Parts: sequence; structure tokens; C-alpha cells
Amino acid sequence: MRQSYKDFEATELFCPQCKRAVPVRKKLLLILPEGDKYDYSCVYCGTSVGDKIVREQRNIPLVLH
Repeated sequence: MRQSYKDFEATELFCPQCKRAVPVRKKLLLILPEGDKYDYSCVYCGTSVGDKIVREQRNIPLVLH
């Protein structure tokens, strides 16, 4: 079976402060071992309206002291 998509990007989400669907800004929040965590915020009031973790295969070396 062929994969028809790799990842979705949100362009609008519901903002509880504005009480409607609004355009969002995506910003990198954290770089985690399991993937990069992004936060979506309302372009009008700045309220956080969602987040997501983008999981990618990468080889991160583990350093033990």
C-alpha cells in the first residue's frame, strides 16, 4: 500500500479566546528524542490552540559521562 500523505499542516484551528476558527502560527517549542514539538497559536490573540510532535528518523548520538 502506498502512503498518500506524509504530514498535515494546520492553517486554521478553533481559538477558545476568539471563539472561532482562526489562522495559526506554528513555532518550534522543543526538540525531543522522539521528535520536534511544535505549538500552534492564534494570529489575533496569541492563545495556544494546539500542538503536535513531528516524528522523524534521525540518528542522535547518545553521550554518557
